[in-house]
Order: sequence, then C-alpha cells, then structure tokens
Amino acid sequence: MPETVTREDVGGVATITMLRAGLTHESRRELTDVVRQVGADESVRAVVLTGTGRAFCVGQDLGQHVEALRGDAATSLAVVEEEYNPLVLALAALRVPVVVGVNGACAGAGLGLALAGDLRVAAAGAKFTTAFAGIGLSSDSGLASRLVHCVGGSRAAELLLLPEPFLAESAASWGLVHRVVEPERVLPEAQVLGARLAAGPTAAYRAIKTVLATAATDSLEDTLALEARLQTELGRTADHREAVEAFLEKRTPRFTGH
Repeated sequence: MPETVTREDVGGVATITMLRAGLTHESRRELTDVVRQVGADESVRAVVLTGTGRAFCVGQDLGQHVEALRGDAATSLAVVEEEYNPLVLALAALRVPVVVGVNGACAGAGLGLALAGDLRVAAAGAKFTTAFAGIGLSSDSGLASRLVHCVGGSRAAELLLLPEPFLAESAASWGLVHRVVEPERVLPEAQVLGARLAAGPTAAYRAIKTVLATAATDSLEDTLALEARLQTELGRTADHREAVEAFLEKRTPRFTGH
C-alpha cells in the first residue's frame, strides 16, 4: 500500500504532509494516526500541516465514495462519524500551535482540515470552496463551526449555500488565511512560522488555544475564570520568569517550553 502521509521533525517542528489530494479510507486513518502520534510526542512544540503538488486537499475521494454509494448508499457516509470526526478531534486535541500550508486547491473536508489549524499560509491564486452543497450534502469535518468562528454566521451561510470557488486573496481579506505567498514559498513560510512558534512559550500557547476554543460560546464570567486559572498556572512556569528577567535585562528571552 502506498504511503499517504509523511512526517518530518526538525527543531521541534513536526511537518505532516498529505501526499494525496483526495481523502480515502487509507489516508484518513493514516493521517489520524500520525496526528495522534505527534500529539503524544513531547518533543514536538509546533506542527505544520501541508499537501503536495497543485492541491492541499480536495476532500473526499469521490471515486471511492461512488463505489460505496453503489454498494450501500445507506451506510456510505458512515465514514463521517467513523473517520472524519476522529481526525478533526485529533487535530483539535493538539495543544501546540498548528500552522497550515495551503499549497493549492482546498475544498470540502480539506477546507475543514485547513481551518482546524491555528494559522494558515496560502498559495497566491489557490482556489477554495466549501463544495458540499454542490454534491447534495451539507458539511462535515467541523466546517460549519470553523467558518462561523472565522467569518461569522452571515458569510458562513453564503459560503455553504453557494459553494462557489474563491481565491486565497479573498480568503485572506475575510480572515480565513493569514498570509498569501507565491506557491513555492508556502512550505518555507509555514515552517518559518512553525520554527518561531516552537521557540516560543509552549505553555502559554497551550493556554491561549484553551481559551480560544471556548471564548466564542462561554459567558464572560466563565472566560474570566478560565483566564485567571491559566494565568496563575503560567505564573509558575520557568518561561514566564525567564521572559520577565529578559525584559528587565533588555535581552531576548530563551524559552524552554516549561
């Protein structure tokens, strides 16, 4: 069986590369396994997720899906609960920063995966689409939730109901991606961001991700309580003490992740 996902670790940054544009049973399971392994590896302080060639990820491999439909339409989309949901939850469980390098076309569940990251670098001219309504489906991979968080309910409704392609430049203007660069610069730029984050205060990043995960739905009181608890914990870290000392000594802090 050909390998569908690779992992390369350099300087605390784990780069996960999807080798196929379409998601199959094999690639979803392998990607989930790799993401879980990365999440359990304490040496990893940042993650880069990217694709290869002209596409980042175009969602479900429709050839494989058609075979499932012809075999048993009633169970053909059991993969959402059995494979897509565990993958998205594995990405959400990563407590280190995740930079997504959108090297090309990004559609359907692929857009859901891209939005599961924290920061996104996209190739100039790359095409995005929600895709689902175009094939008579709603959404999966957490896409509806991520879109509402990123662009608000009104634009999320437009993007899902009218699944027309839009370019990386529009995605950047809406806040869906953070940087747009030439295609050959996507992976290097994503890895530079990953290296910067890997050299930063890991515990603080973990706390930031924890607060952001519920900030849009928690009450102000709950958010304040969570922030207070996390700040108390962070105040005891070596990284916080180092940063304060470095500020007073007018030097760059040296973070260790503890």
